[in-house]
Amino acid sequence: MENFTYHNPTRILFGRGQIAGLAQEIPAGARVLLLAGGGSIRANGVHAQVRTALGDRVVQEFWGVEANPDYDTLMRAVELVRRERLEWILAVGGGSVLDGAKFVAAAAGHAGDPWEILTSAGAKATGALPLAAVLTLPATGSEANAAAVISRRAWREKLFFIHPSVFPRCSVLDPETTFSLPERQVANGIGDAFCHVLEQYLTHPADAAVQDEFAEGVLRILVREGPRTLAAPRDYAARANLVWAATWALNGAIGAGVPQDWATHMIGHELTALHGLDHARTLAVVLPSLLEVRREAKRAKLLQYGERVWGLREGSAAERVDAAIARTRAFYESIGLPTTLGAHGIPVSTAPEVARRLAARGMTQLGERGEVTPAVVEAILRRAA
Repeated sequence: MENFTYHNPTRILFGRGQIAGLAQEIPAGARVLLLAGGGSIRANGVHAQVRTALGDRVVQEFWGVEANPDYDTLMRAVELVRRERLEWILAVGGGSVLDGAKFVAAAAGHAGDPWEILTSAGAKATGALPLAAVLTLPATGSEANAAAVISRRAWREKLFFIHPSVFPRCSVLDPETTFSLPERQVANGIGDAFCHVLEQYLTHPADAAVQDEFAEGVLRILVREGPRTLAAPRDYAARANLVWAATWALNGAIGAGVPQDWATHMIGHELTALHGLDHARTLAVVLPSLLEVRREAKRAKLLQYGERVWGLREGSAAERVDAAIARTRAFYESIGLPTTLGAHGIPVSTAPEVARRLAARGMTQLGERGEVTPAVVEAILRRAA
């Protein structure tokens, strides 16, 4: 395990009725932008709870943030913040709304072209407005990290940025706000969180016992509670464990001081940009095939993962590696996330195009050891056909 610094300033308000706590978290005189998606928070009562908590603060609302939030949409929110001299951003929704809020918070005071925030991977996201969040979809961990992924559909681009200035000051996680989610979105969230853990864990041994066993515990919880949540959408205990697991999957703790991969995500972003496929569904397509192509480089951790998460102790090492990858693929399929390009109607010809796009960005050495070259990317996607 390497030297590291772990810092997470997000204050979490977890449990039933915690939306009311926003009254103490956002200053009484603050001028607030409430950023939201398509309107489901009106139907499930979350919007009313938020407005009650905000009291007589000046609030401007901006609706319509998409899944895979679009740059052009968010720039309209930035214009509203600037015009109305708003001081706080409050995201109410899932990871896309939270990611969008981070971009709006960073872009509102940026002196240059806000696109620079994304092309500089966040280096120019300084001086962001403070933001808070009410999470309604467990998936991305955006409620407790400093990362955001933004699409620019007009350019067929999907880029990320990371900067400590966009850590939410506080996030409300009330599992009941997620009860009304469609099954597809819940399944996407489970699959997304599962991949987040594997990107930080399934690399090579680093003598990081705490991070390893923490990651394995989160994976086992997702395997157990994910299907339980899909089967019983109003089971509070199952949903609470899923919400909390998704937060811990990407709040920085299990990745502190250990090698990380993220090649699956980089490849997946290109599939979304090119084909509009849900983010989590791109991960389900890419991850099992990446593990097959990279099985030798990841052999030691695949064996550990197979034993500790899936209970695979019988057979040769090669058989146990096969079984661990097969269990991963089967898990995604079991929650309704197909694991092939063909299942989504995407032709295999997309493989060289994704490789070319990544190479054009300089992403020619992905993975924990920089061994995922454009040729390897193409091989992964051909295997996923």
